[in-house]
Amino acid sequence: MCKHYHPQTCDTPPEGLYAEGALTRRRFVTHGLGLLSAAATVPAFLMQAGDAMAADTTMRLSSVPGAADGRVLVVVQLSGGNDGLNTVVPIGDDAYAKARPGVGHKPGDVLDLPGVDGIGLHPSLGPIQEMVQAGLCGVVQGVGYPNPNRSHFASMDVWHTADLTGKGGRGWIGQSLETRIPQDSAGMDCLSIGNAAPLAALGKEQRPVSFAQADLFRFAARGQDASISTTYDAVNHTPGPEGHEDPLAFVQRTALDAQVASDRVRKAVAGKSKTKWPGNNLAKQLQMVARMIRADLPTRVYYVTLGGFDTHSNQKSNHQRLMKDFGSAMKAFYDELDATGDRSRVTSLAFSEFGRRVRQNASAGTDHGCAGPSFVFGDAVNPGLIGKHPSLTKLDKGDLKFGIDFRSIYTELLEGWLKLDPTVALGRRYPTAGILRAV
Repeated sequence: MCKHYHPQTCDTPPEGLYAEGALTRRRFVTHGLGLLSAAATVPAFLMQAGDAMAADTTMRLSSVPGAADGRVLVVVQLSGGNDGLNTVVPIGDDAYAKARPGVGHKPGDVLDLPGVDGIGLHPSLGPIQEMVQAGLCGVVQGVGYPNPNRSHFASMDVWHTADLTGKGGRGWIGQSLETRIPQDSAGMDCLSIGNAAPLAALGKEQRPVSFAQADLFRFAARGQDASISTTYDAVNHTPGPEGHEDPLAFVQRTALDAQVASDRVRKAVAGKSKTKWPGNNLAKQLQMVARMIRADLPTRVYYVTLGGFDTHSNQKSNHQRLMKDFGSAMKAFYDELDATGDRSRVTSLAFSEFGRRVRQNASAGTDHGCAGPSFVFGDAVNPGLIGKHPSLTKLDKGDLKFGIDFRSIYTELLEGWLKLDPTVALGRRYPTAGILRAV
């Protein structure tokens, strides 16, 4: 594993990056606090420094309560390359059964997709079927991009940055969030559940808050690093100098902002749910998100992840478990939002970096492919099938051809739902995919 710290990622720098005993701002915030925050105003002494430390100066708890009308976007990343053909199944296509004699689903096992003939859902997606019937889920077919990359890392970077070269350094969410507020007041606009923040949430100065467990989202150095702990207590209990240019005042504001963010998140997650939840990992992440939404945190975008979709072998049983977890978690999430009165203000997107090849491999699995389905959820989405199912006979080197550019989905979510300018992150407005009703 590479031990160098790469500024273009959102991973926490490894320990040992700093000289022994040195108390830099980055060390104080990242190592000491275990969370990412910064002051409302950036003093000139940091603005003039021109080093990587300046990238931390915008991570603070914003007092702006999310979108103007309280709208929230939840992004669900299905990591590993979800097999779209076994998720949204072309049961009426003979080419499907011929290409997948071992891993394909029998027509009698596939769930009906309401309002669509010849296309069904994975047998474990009963909760998704219910959501489609209730008008809460749209199934977007054939999503991809030109000249696709079959590498997990490269393709995921493409989805995260909306840069087809895979070399983009900034994320579509982070850059877009920076268009709505002054860059010196960006804060907890995006919150990620996990050990590392997604590249999608990284802007020029925007940084997401990321944690795996809410109880660890606190001042982490207490009891571990006496010098940092003592300094933290000192700056929080000693009146700082007046004026925005003073370094001590800046650090004090940073620590206080971070402490407020930590307290609010942990208090929100500690609340009780109104409905029953399944015990899988995705459900646990979404349960935390639902509690934070209910607590009215100033977060516009939440990001969660379900991994395990790289099904090169023994696909059928593994994929069945993943589909069960995915479907049950999404249904539980919207049931909870309905119970708390928050359902109408939350739209969700579930995507994977690519689909799988049409023909099964020799290990009872499928290899990396191209286009695949995405899912959108919420009161604002157009329910049912969106777009045409890709042809199984007119292929691109054995892979499905995409019909909807994923940047069209981003355009609609940014402009139509969050009311943000999509051109900064995407370069231009793409034709909408038809995923949203008039909202």
